Amino acid sequence: MKDMRKKILLFGGLGVAAILFWESFPLISGYGAKVMCSAVFVAGRDPGAVNRQDLGHFPFSLGRYEVSWKDSSVTGSIWGFARKKAIYRKGLGATLVNGISEAELRVQVAGDLLAVPPRVKADTLDWPQGDRMKDTALPAGVRRELLEDALKRMESNGTRAVVVVYDGRIIGERYATGFNANTPLAGWSMTKGVTNALFGILVRQGKLDIRRPAPIAAWQTDDRRGITMIDLMHMRSGLRWWEFYGLPDACTRMLFETKDMGNYAARSDLRHSPGEVFNYSSGTANILSGVMRKVLSPGEYYRWPYEQLFYKIGMYHAVLEPDAGGTFVGSSYCYATARDWARFGLLYLYDGVWMGQRILPEGWVKFTRTGEGYGALWWLNNRGRWPDVPADCFFCEGYEGQYIWVIPSRKLVVVRLALQRGRLHVNEVLKDLLAVLPR
Repeated sequence: MKDMRKKILLFGGLGVAAILFWESFPLISGYGAKVMCSAVFVAGRDPGAVNRQDLGHFPFSLGRYEVSWKDSSVTGSIWGFARKKAIYRKGLGATLVNGISEAELRVQVAGDLLAVPPRVKADTLDWPQGDRMKDTALPAGVRRELLEDALKRMESNGTRAVVVVYDGRIIGERYATGFNANTPLAGWSMTKGVTNALFGILVRQGKLDIRRPAPIAAWQTDDRRGITMIDLMHMRSGLRWWEFYGLPDACTRMLFETKDMGNYAARSDLRHSPGEVFNYSSGTANILSGVMRKVLSPGEYYRWPYEQLFYKIGMYHAVLEPDAGGTFVGSSYCYATARDWARFGLLYLYDGVWMGQRILPEGWVKFTRTGEGYGALWWLNNRGRWPDVPADCFFCEGYEGQYIWVIPSRKLVVVRLALQRGRLHVNEVLKDLLAVLPR
């Protein structure tokens, strides 16, 4: 009898594992198609390099990812099964074909995006608005030898780009082979910080009151109607959500299988009272992105982030990608160069003011930094996560080791973009950099 039970448990366990593995196939091929499409058509990278570096590890190594230069697309599959296609549209980046035909997706926003201003040549403008450096000498008190050592240590563990900005000036910059200052790279969850900025601009323009309940029609007949936009921004919505990434979960299904990511997340039921329990959720960032779309007219929506944020602060390489429903993926899909991400950090270091022009509302950065360990779509160091880093450090953090650290007390912004396969010892890395600076 005991042997029979063991066999039942063994075969049952193998059956569950097989089902989970099979359910993972569309997620694996969707992830690979999307990553390859963005890397090739947004970042301009070689498909072979992307296949080796980004998709060469298990389980993505199971897939085959075919690039079509003819129609600017990538199709992913596993042993011929679970085919998923991502298409590139100029100005919109890569989008997985989910819940909509490819033909419908390709004409979805025809005409709207064409009004986006042409790209400015960043090397004709002085930093920080552009990439031209007027003064390359290190500021007084910065210790060159220590800086070189600290930068070398930051280049480990899959680092692709590092930019260190002290007192408004770039004092250190490094790029891995195959990457440079003009290579847009994925921010992943650093995109949530961008969503924070876009909401701040809407608040400043009087188009949103974040103290009000989120305008989600399906919530108005149950207890979810009490969830405010502040609750969503602080990840305290009370919605049930599991974000794990290792197996099929709410987040991976949302990002790689659904047409409208915000609506998918909004279908979550209530687990806790709104405003009480912190639960990190990419879904809530996409709910917010859907709210943003509702308050902007169709003719301005796709231009708006560029006109109101990116181009104003010199993020000329930035691309914010939408889902198949046409809504920007406010949780995860912003590509930008390391210098662009550094400019974004500087905007927050300067309290939302850029070269004399207020971009974010007065008090918005303070609101962003209010919380314990997590603020409004930005992480905080005020609970001593990194004991040798000042408590006023606040930061954006993304999957696979993307970071923007802002440390106001030291006038410091640090960007690190990577394909991380292990752990980055952030406390030691930032401690080394802080030792470089004058007190």
